[in-house]
Amino acid sequence: MRRTTSRLMRGITLLSVLALGATACGSSDDSSDSKPVSAGDITAALEEGGTVTVWAWEPTLKSVAANFQKKYPKVKINLVAERSGDKHYTALSNAISAKKGVPDVAQVEYFALSQYSLTKGLTDLAPYGADELESKYTPGPWNAVSDGDKVYGLPMDSGPMAMFYNKKIFDKYKIAVPTTWDEYVDAARKLQKADPKVYIANDAGDAGFTTSMLWQAGSRPYQVDGTKVSVNFDDAGAKKYTDTWQKLIDEKLVSPITGWTDDWYKGLGDGTIATLTTGAWMPANFVTGVPQAAGDWRAAPMPAWAKGEKASAENGGSSLALPELGENKELAYAFVEYANSGDGVQTRVDEGAFPATTAQLQDPAFLNKEFEYFDGQKANEIFAESAAAVASDWSYLPFQQYANSIFNDTVGKAYISSTKLADALKTWQDASIKYGTEQGFTVEN
Repeated sequence: MRRTTSRLMRGITLLSVLALGATACGSSDDSSDSKPVSAGDITAALEEGGTVTVWAWEPTLKSVAANFQKKYPKVKINLVAERSGDKHYTALSNAISAKKGVPDVAQVEYFALSQYSLTKGLTDLAPYGADELESKYTPGPWNAVSDGDKVYGLPMDSGPMAMFYNKKIFDKYKIAVPTTWDEYVDAARKLQKADPKVYIANDAGDAGFTTSMLWQAGSRPYQVDGTKVSVNFDDAGAKKYTDTWQKLIDEKLVSPITGWTDDWYKGLGDGTIATLTTGAWMPANFVTGVPQAAGDWRAAPMPAWAKGEKASAENGGSSLALPELGENKELAYAFVEYANSGDGVQTRVDEGAFPATTAQLQDPAFLNKEFEYFDGQKANEIFAESAAAVASDWSYLPFQQYANSIFNDTVGKAYISSTKLADALKTWQDASIKYGTEQGFTVEN
């Protein structure tokens, strides 16, 4: 989805300045929370009670909060859920800057987590026992919330990727479901030849999709070491992606429709968009947004770059974190652990969330769930295999929000002009380096 940049850039600039100030002061090890917090401390806080303010838009947290309050009647969860995306981060950044009104718990997407952790804006949860929870999570989400021996949030959900495809359309034109990206290009050509109105997918240029594709292809464009970062899209993995996707763009095999629009939902519903490669959180959106195509769609593994490969990637996903300036730390951590590691996980899964926890992903009841929308397919089996195949060494920039906000002005040109995708990625790279340097980061390519 497209992002507005005015307020977003203001918040990011502020965070970058704070980051440099923290680095200059050399205060990385003088956190007030470096002393271990015992289980007894947390139990005592729960018995005493209090209020925990949570800024999070994830809908299943409403039930989690209600159940938590029933279990701990002296604790009130004040769930503030009216903001999401850029508005959420702008409000959070402004509150941190003003040192006023900072929530006790905040939902932070994985791609945005490092910009807050780098600025000392988040509490290290390791002293609370979070460092002992690694084995509960799949590698991709855990890598996103941890940095060495520090843990800056607990994974709430994940988005291991799969390819959703319209079986009715593929059967109608007798086209095999692609298992590699080369087969995917061939299928796109066959679909267009069979019916010029049918596209293999829509793609008008999307930062999240592009970085996920690079992730799966083995590209690692971002390297981060504190305020030292590198941005480089010139590697073998990036070339795999650009060479393949350029064919789809040049031959006009992808629809120029932007995702999450009325036209997009219509295309998914009437068969003119035949596949969607995205995170495992998508099924609920099919049910509510494309009800007319129930029974037509199925899930399949994300196409591989080479026959037999199992590599996947994440697309989307969030953590719950404790802002450093928040209060009631013991109560806040107790809620986060309950929601993302304890009984709250199953509550969320029962309401349609896709877990980041291995227990749920390995649970026979979860794996054997039949999706009515997919004509009874046990799609979670595919999603769980994808989660296990995600490489855990991916990094986002500490100013990824800004980088994403300029994607359409850089890489987006490859979709509407003669600019090649590889050249457009280079433009995105240069613009990201320029911005990072201006904000005081040491940036290399």
